[in-house]
Amino acid sequence: MNTKTLLLIVALPMAMIFAASSFAGGKEEKVQWSSVPAVVQKTITENAGGGKIEEIEKETETKDGKSITVYEAKVKNSDGKKIEIKVGEDGKLIKVEND
Repeated sequence: MNTKTLLLIVALPMAMIFAASSFAGGKEEKVQWSSVPAVVQKTITENAGGGKIEEIEKETETKDGKSITVYEAKVKNSDGKKIEIKVGEDGKLIKVEND
């Protein structure tokens, strides 16, 4: 196998993965509770089960060609278990995950 063929076999798939992850990924930033929209705060609080909100991230994602904003709250319950709550900027619950 020559060097050119080997380069195509190894480098091309790596370049494609990098390009795909660059376009699919979004922008994330940590935000303060006070900058989270009231409808999002309400949904997070309702789903936190009385746990302590430790961190909130605002993520910009692309879905079906549209840019959407999602808030992700990391919550620690009184029993020490952690959950993640994802909420759309419109206040609709997207997902609750147990860590």
